[in-house]
Amino acid sequence: MKLIKLTFIVSSLLLWRCNPTDRKTTSVTGSQPADTLPTPGLESPQADDIKSVIALFKTGDPDKIADKIHFPLNREYPIPAIKDKEEFKQRFSEVFDKVLIDKIANSKVEQWSEVGWRGIMFENGILWMANSDGVITAVNYQSDVEKKLRQDLITKDKQNLHASLKTFESPVYKIKTKKYLIRIDKLTDSRYRYASWKITEKESSKPDIILDNGELEADGNGGNHVITFSKDNYTYKIHRILMGAEGSPEVTLEVEKDGKLILAEDGELIME
Repeated sequence: MKLIKLTFIVSSLLLWRCNPTDRKTTSVTGSQPADTLPTPGLESPQADDIKSVIALFKTGDPDKIADKIHFPLNREYPIPAIKDKEEFKQRFSEVFDKVLIDKIANSKVEQWSEVGWRGIMFENGILWMANSDGVITAVNYQSDVEKKLRQDLITKDKQNLHASLKTFESPVYKIKTKKYLIRIDKLTDSRYRYASWKITEKESSKPDIILDNGELEADGNGGNHVITFSKDNYTYKIHRILMGAEGSPEVTLEVEKDGKLILAEDGELIME
């Protein structure tokens, strides 16, 4: 499958939160791929679902809104996902501040667009709904409270890192495979860093490997992507699987030497 280079991974890389209800979810949330154009002129039942959500936000009732949320509701990494209704009600104001509530409550149906099987988006994707039932599947909006929380978490994260890793733009993934602890950080808009340790080591120790030439490419149009790093005749690939078959791993590590696969390990995201 031809790989298409992403120009954006998450106004929030890590906000790839636009998953329909049957999609694997992640800590990294962002926007829907730009290769699918919205469909204007929504008709019933979609229009009815939108009107129902608008009316719901006019009430501003966290309990009623919680009933329309698909969980887990991912937040921008390293902010932890909201696991269930009870946690959502506790963190409601972190996600839905007055600005966002008013924006949704005062919106018109014309501001919502159907984007194929991905669902229905509000404005440029700050909120996503499932196509048929009006369930909210993603919120790609960040309140001032969440912005501060994220920066505080990143600052705390840096304090626990080895000195060689403390400089980066934003954290992307922390991964555990059978043998390795792996950390991926975003250095610039287009460059990523790979650091790995033996699974028994901690991030405060010196990494066994540091590669800072990673490039991210989309793998199809379902949100899956691969970040590729190279050193001499070795290539390291981190495959992030957001949409896959039942039982697919969250992440796969592949290492190639001279183009030949020498290591492949499935991994899971560490959400702290």
